Amino acid sequence: MIFAENMRELLSRMFTPKYTITNKILKYIASIETSREIIENAPLVPAWQDKLRRDAMLRSVHYGTHIEGNDLNISEAEEVLAGREVDGRDRDIQEVLNFRRVMEYVDKIGRKKAMPSVKDMLEIHRLTVDKILWASEAGHFRDKNVVVKSKGKGVSFTPPEHGVVAQEVDNFFDWLKRADPNDLHPTIIAGVTHYELARIHPFIDGNGRTARALATLVLFASGYDIKKFFALEEYYDRHLQNYYDVLKEVSDQLVSDESHRDLTPWLEYFVEGLASELGKVKEKVRELSMDVKLRGKVGQIALSERQMRLVEYMEKWGEVKGSAWRQLIPGVSDDTILRDLKDLQKKGLVKKKGSTKGAVYMLK
Repeated sequence: MIFAENMRELLSRMFTPKYTITNKILKYIASIETSREIIENAPLVPAWQDKLRRDAMLRSVHYGTHIEGNDLNISEAEEVLAGREVDGRDRDIQEVLNFRRVMEYVDKIGRKKAMPSVKDMLEIHRLTVDKILWASEAGHFRDKNVVVKSKGKGVSFTPPEHGVVAQEVDNFFDWLKRADPNDLHPTIIAGVTHYELARIHPFIDGNGRTARALATLVLFASGYDIKKFFALEEYYDRHLQNYYDVLKEVSDQLVSDESHRDLTPWLEYFVEGLASELGKVKEKVRELSMDVKLRGKVGQIALSERQMRLVEYMEKWGEVKGSAWRQLIPGVSDDTILRDLKDLQKKGLVKKKGSTKGAVYMLK
């Protein structure tokens, strides 16, 4: 009898998200899968892959902090990441540096291909607010009640009282540990992760960045790193009002307990965001991929940074000649550029039209 009562109490505490897999969700997941297939199989040269990863890191860091009110623009964020000085608030600069460390941690832990733990979440939060919050608050659950406000709109929602935060976090991570990417699509697991941590609001500050980083980590751990070319944060920042509106729509539901809260509107928004981001990455990859006739017989070709820029230019404009490459790659002699182009000819990527100094070069 006691065992049965304990079991009922345990089951009543277990977190089980409620949602419906709608046609909209299925449509966006299909789009995600199509983009993923193209991105992961595109014959990109290593230099381009490195460039796309650096770009994704920059966008994650910039937009992930900009959502929270960071005033640095993306160029200034890039300067900060490069170790150069910018004219900005100390807090803004520190937030950018911190979030790069967060994304590096996500990358490292995601390679283990195991769902993140409470310990991972606490470390992500500690990195997020390092030198911004007191050490006693960084990586530690809040010890006071809070409300979440939208700019100029008053209280958006009231998270659980601080006394139940630890238990609610444990309930969620128990579910996450049981979630199997083979049975439940990784985007759904990631979307639930994002919402539930935003709802619980475990920390005094830095909850949004922690929730988004952990959702990305769930994707990475589920085999959905997609070459680490994407940044969810840009979509949220560009559709910020929708982001808050959908979170509020779900949190405003009148329910007897959290297990009855319908996450469907949020999951529709979440998978739409990922589909949109991967759609843009897919198009960029297509632009950078070699001509379809060359893909099978050329494969991966090592190109220098200069050669990469020359090929990108030819992909975009059809051809390149002296007047163009002098602007494209200033400070480099014509002889050096011509040697780069001759090497591209040997590799079967480029052909030459004309035989004088006015010759032009184009992709085969």
